[in-house]
Amino acid sequence: MTVGDTPARVPTLRDRIEALLRGSEPGVEPEIPWVASLTPEQVASIRQAVPHSLARAAVLVPLIERPEGLHVLLTLRASHLKNHAGQVSFPGGRLEPGDAGPWEAALREAQEEIGLEPRFVSRVGYLRDHIVITGFRVTPVVGFVQPGFTLRLDTKEVEDVFEVPLDFVLDPVNHLPRDRQFAGFTVPTYEIPYQGRHIWGATASMLLTLSALVQGSVP
Repeated sequence: MTVGDTPARVPTLRDRIEALLRGSEPGVEPEIPWVASLTPEQVASIRQAVPHSLARAAVLVPLIERPEGLHVLLTLRASHLKNHAGQVSFPGGRLEPGDAGPWEAALREAQEEIGLEPRFVSRVGYLRDHIVITGFRVTPVVGFVQPGFTLRLDTKEVEDVFEVPLDFVLDPVNHLPRDRQFAGFTVPTYEIPYQGRHIWGATASMLLTLSALVQGSVP
């Protein structure tokens, strides 16, 4: 480098995520790696336990741009809800007729559930769809969130919100294997514990998808 040259900027995690998701499209068929460990008969039984008609839904995966790095914003669902009560989740829900697509649905739901205004969110891209056993096919929409927002929780839906450093979430050391029972079979899953919270189920699966993408283990 000659005198006067400006040192090249080192790409950040934000840059990497933005590059990896650039041009991604919603609705990519989900991959379920643990299915490979089951017999065809077991897979058929599990399919019988999942509703045949899956409703389309979308969630926002909000990555907040903090000075110390990206943080994931997560919600704790209200304990009285019929589905996924008390679980850690992303803001989101069913696609409504007025939604132009998953991005619009995710923004609308985030504003309704936690009061996150769309003007603070910029779209990055989409992760693969995820199947939720309660009968939903969910499209995760990744968005960068600028600081300065104020949250207003809809307590009928959300009990609390919290942040987790994205570096922690992406580190495979923090992905703990947990076997769960479904349709009479043991299904291998993972959870991510953080400061007394346990991120598991579809939310953990989506974060592991993002982790695998960043780590370069998926195309």
